[in-house]
Amino acid sequence: MPPASDDGLIERGVARSTLFQGRMLQAVKDEVVLPDGSPAVREFVIHSGAVMIIPLLPDQQLVMERQYRYPVGRVMLEFPAGKLDPGEASLVCAERELKEETGYTAAEWAFAGVLHPVISYSTEHIDVWFARGLTSGARHLDEGEFLDVCAVHVDQLAAWAVQGAVTDAKTLIGLLWLQNHLSGAWPLNWLPADSTQHVVPAGPWSPSVSGKPST
Repeated sequence: MPPASDDGLIERGVARSTLFQGRMLQAVKDEVVLPDGSPAVREFVIHSGAVMIIPLLPDQQLVMERQYRYPVGRVMLEFPAGKLDPGEASLVCAERELKEETGYTAAEWAFAGVLHPVISYSTEHIDVWFARGLTSGARHLDEGEFLDVCAVHVDQLAAWAVQGAVTDAKTLIGLLWLQNHLSGAWPLNWLPADSTQHVVPAGPWSPSVSGKPST
């Protein structure tokens, strides 16, 4: 059974300085007080969050993407995903990214959950959405965006994951959700795209500091 209180684990921020401000993210350094009262420093990246879509085609086929990821120097197989714009609703972002990147629109959507891909050095969270009842259409890629769209069977994706050919964290979590959904262990609440009853995920998450941020 978990303890009644987390007070013996929580670190409290007292001051923040910005190390880097970029177009997509911000790197900061926080001065913190550890649970025993001693000081420490935490450097991390502030990210506004993102969405990932698991688009379901008939016969357990999935809409997926292949694109070159510069930081790892590899072409990666991934589920469609994209960054949340400031103030943008999660489902709105998911619909936009699916249409822009793959050309598909979905008749029904289901919210699965939230994942934090790099909790040691980033605030990034990813909202996981399932989509079905897909209709194909034209893509509208961003300027400078290059990716291929492909259909992959869930069994093939699982085989590639076992072989180490798929290493993208969000895609592996998406596969976990998908396998449990198909087995009946993790049910989803499917709703029409225009329903007003869709879940509004929490987030973004970011630690606060009690002192005034420094420059």
